[in-house]
Amino acid sequence: MHGLAALTAGQSPITAPRTVRAGYCQCNAVAQLTIQQAFDLALQHRQAGRLHEAEQICRHIVARQPKHAEAHNNLGNLLAEKGQFDEAITTYRQAIALVPNYAEAHSNLGNALTKQGQLDEALAAYRRAIALNPNLPDAQSNLGAVLRTKGQLDEAIAAHRRAIALRPNFPAAHSNLGVALRDKGQLDDAIAAYRQAIEFNPNIADLHYNLAFALLLQGDFQQGWKEHEWRWKFKEFSSTRRNLAQPLWNGSDLTGRTILLHAEQGLGDTIQFVRYVPLVAERGGKVIFGGQPQLRRLLQGVPGIAKWLAAGEVIPPFDVHCPLLSLPLAFRTTLESIPSKLPYLFPDPELLRAWRPKLAAYPAQLKVGVAWAGKPTHENDRNRSMTLAQLAPLMQVPGARFFSLQKGEPAAQARTLPAALRLVDWTDDLNDFADTAALIANLDLVISVDTAVAHLAGAMGKPVWLMLPFAPDWRWLLDQSDSPWYPTMRLFRQTVRAEWNSVILRIADALSLWTKSQPPATGSSSGE
Repeated sequence: MHGLAALTAGQSPITAPRTVRAGYCQCNAVAQLTIQQAFDLALQHRQAGRLHEAEQICRHIVARQPKHAEAHNNLGNLLAEKGQFDEAITTYRQAIALVPNYAEAHSNLGNALTKQGQLDEALAAYRRAIALNPNLPDAQSNLGAVLRTKGQLDEAIAAHRRAIALRPNFPAAHSNLGVALRDKGQLDDAIAAYRQAIEFNPNIADLHYNLAFALLLQGDFQQGWKEHEWRWKFKEFSSTRRNLAQPLWNGSDLTGRTILLHAEQGLGDTIQFVRYVPLVAERGGKVIFGGQPQLRRLLQGVPGIAKWLAAGEVIPPFDVHCPLLSLPLAFRTTLESIPSKLPYLFPDPELLRAWRPKLAAYPAQLKVGVAWAGKPTHENDRNRSMTLAQLAPLMQVPGARFFSLQKGEPAAQARTLPAALRLVDWTDDLNDFADTAALIANLDLVISVDTAVAHLAGAMGKPVWLMLPFAPDWRWLLDQSDSPWYPTMRLFRQTVRAEWNSVILRIADALSLWTKSQPPATGSSSGE
């Protein structure tokens, strides 16, 4: 799921400027300025992007007047802008110690605590700021952003609406309201909030970024892919844009030309959108593909890839380029034209044969792979992932044998599972996704949360049952049990936010029906 709340500063890092001679700032020269002139000069540096110089001036002010609360607050804002959040927190607290009723410092402290993941402390800071001054729209909206992160959606929506009442032309508050409304399932209202935010300031990238995913979730691919291109201007976007001299490919004929296709974002995204590579090759060009090393063995046989590049390798000459998630825009993909021919990924035959006897030793009517957690750093991981223990009702279905496909830190949960739940854990032997693909090919079914394993099973044409949170990622659309991206996929959605038990019980019922329809186990395994 995408949709990011934006924190906004409670005030400009430095108080408003007066006329100060540009460049009059070096070291001992600052000592000749009044405190206000020094503040003004620091602001000039900050506005010009010279954060180091602005910070040094603020430190000079603090040294001259250590009991100047505003100086500590301004220094904290500069430190936060540089990403030095621990030091910023200390500095804000110094300002508050000097002036306990300094509402803006409490609000800015909340911002820094939020960035450090200290959400309960951030909530307390925002609430203290609002208690001191209820008319701080930034504090109200930032409070709402944290409440939304903690799942308190009604309170979050109310906080954003208070911020908008205080400052109607507040783009971030409108966008943050949209994120909370989206999470609550009110998608039309969320899109209206995003559009209102963009109307106030059409040049803020994260407003377009949030709108893009709401439109895609709604199935409006025509506008959604266009808005999605704003991701490269969004400073908190997870991928870094390549600074390439060659132009971005727009879907034109490639005869006689070489194109560089490069992965971005997560492993699941690469698996999902590598389906476009053969279509690009059909346009007549030579395809160079740059992707994640964990996928190299799996993807290097994809039709149309002439050369595979790993990170750090020298890129051969090429004429045009395209990030993977810009390919749907280049192909003008709609819901009806999604490339959905399956399978488009295949296991290595030797690896497939190596896994077969291992699974044959575990006779069962159905062999089921499970993955219960995604990458912990994912923005929505708190909603999309679960614990292995929550799958216990599912793993008690007679006739099914379960095999772990879980990698990363959550994989350790398999070691403490009761033996009666019949989970086989060979994940130490899964060195990359080529190994995982070979194991999946020997299974009958994959059951997973929204993570790369689900994409892999879907790309292989394997039956896969996907467990989705109440507010799903854009690619799974709304209110349907199938996926246009993966025809062999079945979607099991939360009907109540953060409630997985009913989802697992529905899957257990479906699995029980399937096992009852199967002949008795013989020990053979499926998948060629």
